[in-house]
Amino acid sequence: MKALHTKLGFSLSMTPSKVSKIVFLLLISVNCFAQHKISGTVTDSKGNKLSAVEVFDKSNLVKEYSNANGNFEFNYKNKGSHDYVFYKNGYSIVEQISITTGSQLTVVLSKVNNLSEVIIRKQSDKLQAIHKLNDIEETAIYAGKKTEVINISKLTANKAINNARQIFAEVVGLTINESSDGGLQLSIGGRGLNPNRTANFNTRQNGYDISADVLGYPESYYATPTEALAEIQVIRGAASLQYGTQFGGLINFKLNSPASKPLEIITRNTLGSFGLYTNFTSISGTTGKFSHYTFINYKKGNGYRPNSDFESKNFFTNLNYQFNDKTSLHFDYTYYNYLAQQAGGLTDEQFNENPRQSNRTRNWFAIDWNLFALRLKHKFSEDANFSLQLFGLDASRKALGFRDNRITTPDPMKERDLIIGDFVNWGAEARFLKRYFIGQQKSAFLIGTKYYQSRNTQQQGPGSSSSNADFNIATDEFPFYQNQSDFTFPNLNIAVFGENIFKINNNFTVTPGFRIEKIRTQADGSYRKINRDLAGNVILDETQNENIIKDRNLFLLGVGLSYKPKNGIEFYGNVSQNYRSVTFSDIFTVNPSQTIDPNITDEKGYTSDIGIRGNIAKKLSFDTSIFGLYYNDKIGDYDSIDSSNRVVKIRANTGTALTYGFETLLDWDIAKTYFENKENLSWNLFTNSAITGSSYLKSDVPTVEKGDKVEFVPLYNIKAGTSVGYKNFLSSLQFTYLSSQLSSASSNSINNVLTGISGTIPAYYVADISTSYKWNHFKLEAGVTNLTNNNYFTRRATGYPGPGIIPSDSRTFYTTLEFKF
Repeated sequence: MKALHTKLGFSLSMTPSKVSKIVFLLLISVNCFAQHKISGTVTDSKGNKLSAVEVFDKSNLVKEYSNANGNFEFNYKNKGSHDYVFYKNGYSIVEQISITTGSQLTVVLSKVNNLSEVIIRKQSDKLQAIHKLNDIEETAIYAGKKTEVINISKLTANKAINNARQIFAEVVGLTINESSDGGLQLSIGGRGLNPNRTANFNTRQNGYDISADVLGYPESYYATPTEALAEIQVIRGAASLQYGTQFGGLINFKLNSPASKPLEIITRNTLGSFGLYTNFTSISGTTGKFSHYTFINYKKGNGYRPNSDFESKNFFTNLNYQFNDKTSLHFDYTYYNYLAQQAGGLTDEQFNENPRQSNRTRNWFAIDWNLFALRLKHKFSEDANFSLQLFGLDASRKALGFRDNRITTPDPMKERDLIIGDFVNWGAEARFLKRYFIGQQKSAFLIGTKYYQSRNTQQQGPGSSSSNADFNIATDEFPFYQNQSDFTFPNLNIAVFGENIFKINNNFTVTPGFRIEKIRTQADGSYRKINRDLAGNVILDETQNENIIKDRNLFLLGVGLSYKPKNGIEFYGNVSQNYRSVTFSDIFTVNPSQTIDPNITDEKGYTSDIGIRGNIAKKLSFDTSIFGLYYNDKIGDYDSIDSSNRVVKIRANTGTALTYGFETLLDWDIAKTYFENKENLSWNLFTNSAITGSSYLKSDVPTVEKGDKVEFVPLYNIKAGTSVGYKNFLSSLQFTYLSSQLSSASSNSINNVLTGISGTIPAYYVADISTSYKWNHFKLEAGVTNLTNNNYFTRRATGYPGPGIIPSDSRTFYTTLEFKF
């Protein structure tokens, strides 16, 4: 017993006076700890406890959620006061200001059913201001990065066709490839990055990859419908450390959360120009620990030009189970299928004559997409979070058509070129985030790992001579077709990444990070080589096999800085290494409008941002920055002449390039400035401006000289607009202007009359207007896109849906009726 007393550090023979002193000291310690805690309970107006309420500490940019009993708690090392915001979908936002440590709160949230659209919009504005400044979001670190969040509920826009020009209007510096397909695909770029199918961004939905193949074919054929979204998160190039090696950064489509009530149904029907009809219906709800969100989205239309019919079907379901306050499980499944006829491209002469014309009647494109994701979230403590995400894809894309690069050549109605790609991949990503103290300051450490494996196949061969969407290879009908190949692409990626927020003082943080990558790509297959004499007779017919393996081991570094001199203002800066591997579409697809340099290799480089962002008096929000993007061995296209004296584009490493610029977003709340007492009035004005310069520093390409401009870089990229609302009426007007830009890396690029693949993309401007009115459970939306009815284009395609100029839509009308119950 005596030994036990010694080990425990006290003696049972202590006098009563000593015991009382120890008890007194313990009480003081407990009392001191309690004074450094702020806790409380969140209820609705009837006193029912609310779980999963987002409780945001604006002072420290930390977020927690209320538990099943509606309780929340924050612990602090020092005494002080803090500002909080309480938010739950379907309820009004509540702010609590200057709450001192030791306080016990009771917070009441009111349902928003009876609020006007303007008041709900103001709630969304508050929420967006909060989310833009988060340094930590679950198991992700955004401190010091250039981040932009699009709050979809705040938009008055044509959501039915995913009108990217309106939806991404307040994201600076983006360029968009437009097409008349009802928003079936999303193609955005920026800062000199090719917009084609958003291939230069890491594209995710609810945090998991949705592109065809992150390594070998990072093109996004599936576009999450805007009507299903809560927000879109855009993290620029510094996101490469956490999310993968893309120069553009990350775009994450975050879908709506389940409704807090047992059942909520929303149905939206849209009619528009050129035979457009869409239906979007969602069902969601929460019962006890189980919640769900499901939608069905159907689209069909005839398109702006002849031979542009399309039809798509999209299904999504999200199932969630909250085991307890600390652990939850989430499952997503997405199905996406569409068939689109493609009108082909135009030459400059054809476009100037009539941008609606088409001389391609047999070109088709089909997609079949199946996405799976399972996510486990676990909170070890208030300061330790873990997430594990498993994801997979089983998909195909099929492209069929006559695509001679002499665009004016009539279709001979013989064989068509057919490309079939099958994509099967899966992966797992685990993240652990720990908040800890260094001295008096709370820092955070993130460590994660990702495993990704794919086995994709691609066949190219003759398509049938019929006019319908026959995606069977017709080797029996055309046994000596020139462009035949069959390849398998097994790819493997293992990555370890980490970041740490070092909080130097209450205002200044330094966030270094790293990413270690092992990338293994392989191409195993064969292609057919056929030579003919001048009479067209086959003189050589042989099959050549290839098995190419590329192994890379990468170590990338980056650092972000953040200084917040006062609440609502932040100076930020970052620099990160970037990397992008050559994709199999860069190498193996045979295209009459494009050839591939056999020595093409991976891109390497850096991205950097320096800026200031924040909110002044809750009336003017802003984000102003300068950026630099340095490429080494940039992959691009340049103009050349082939052996048949035809203009073609050669895909190669076009050189070392630098893109730099000034970007600024200003959003002025006019109603709060001049009409603060008018609760049911909203009026905002925004300007989004990017002035971008570019230069090739060196190049071995014969048509590119030192100092030449980089392709896809308009000098001026300006968007401006205003939104006005009174009670349940909302409207928005937007203006877009882009100056001219090169479509290829060629200083002497000329608009060739025989082909639309070569030349500049001329400057253009376009205006859009959208309105909505809500009455009880109904909402009516209507609008006009391309209000000024301008003829313009944003893309010169080398392959599908061209080749050639792809005209943008003329003036179009739409109207949507929504019913919610």
